[in-house]
Amino acid sequence: MIKEREEILTAIREIMVEMFEMDEQAITLEAKLYEDLDFDSIDAVDMIVKLKEMTGKAIKADDFKTARTIGDVVEAVYKMVND
Repeated sequence: MIKEREEILTAIREIMVEMFEMDEQAITLEAKLYEDLDFDSIDAVDMIVKLKEMTGKAIKADDFKTARTIGDVVEAVYKMVND
């Protein structure tokens, strides 16, 4: 199971490249989901489903409502898997 922040970032990169055909180089901790990556709410739901499959943890969409950057998503997943 992924537990470290770097592993989480790598997993998120793989999801975003595979599912949303994003440029891997653009997916940095500082990248803004909506402004930089054109990531919308439907994409977010799809990613939450994929993260649930990868972590085996129930993920609530509310946990990601305040996420604005890839770093925010990494931190939310990190807290969830290490609780």
